[in-house]
Amino acid sequence: MAVAYERIADELRQAIRAGELKPGDQLPAEAKLAERFKRSVPTVREALRALRDEGLIEKQHGRGNFVRRQRTSALRTNLRHQWEKDRAREPVEERAQTGATEHDTGLKVNDLVFHASYRKIEANKDLAEAFGLPEGTALLERSYRTRYAAESAPFNLVTSYLVHDMVAGNPDLLDETKEPWPGGSQSQLNTVGIELDRIEERVTARPPTPEEAEELELPPGTSVLVLRKTSIDINDRVVDVSDVILPGDRTEMLFTTPLERW
Repeated sequence: MAVAYERIADELRQAIRAGELKPGDQLPAEAKLAERFKRSVPTVREALRALRDEGLIEKQHGRGNFVRRQRTSALRTNLRHQWEKDRAREPVEERAQTGATEHDTGLKVNDLVFHASYRKIEANKDLAEAFGLPEGTALLERSYRTRYAAESAPFNLVTSYLVHDMVAGNPDLLDETKEPWPGGSQSQLNTVGIELDRIEERVTARPPTPEEAEELELPPGTSVLVLRKTSIDINDRVVDVSDVILPGDRTEMLFTTPLERW
């Protein structure tokens, strides 16, 4: 049998899902809700905490509780990699019209706010093993954040690693001010004669770190998907290793596997 706070939460939940309480609407004050449901304020607080944990409402400091606005979702499919390869050698005017985030979200280029930062690092044990190179090998670390202009949190947290000497032949690839690069990483690699043969993706799930939860603005209890993407060229070399942290409340992953006919 449901306890008191669960019955309060269920009624408010139904009102939100039915559209009686719309995104951005403020809920009545705790005292008003206690009076309405004929329960104590602590019981009402338990109900509100449950709704916050579900991501249905959010508490704004000094203002109260509000129905949480639905964030733009992203559908990430493995077919995106062939889509990126098909356009990697297109004229820059064609490549500049759209990108991977637009592909995943349905948004337009002008809807997005993009930030990139680069730095040169030495490969630690994990990255050295991923690339099959000695520890200490010079890498170019690239961090990317892309968000919808109407929202404050990025769609994901991306850190990409390239072998520094492998891409240094094109100085533009070492310059973060050249981002966003029309056509993305496959187009960048094409400028130094690298063609990808395959991409391996390993996905796990875990609770976010406090820093990840804050940057991604995750509701309490929301997990993240951790994607390790390894790009391998036609010479069987690992040329790009990317770690992508995806928020579990707005990311859907779809894997399509074409099967050869008998």
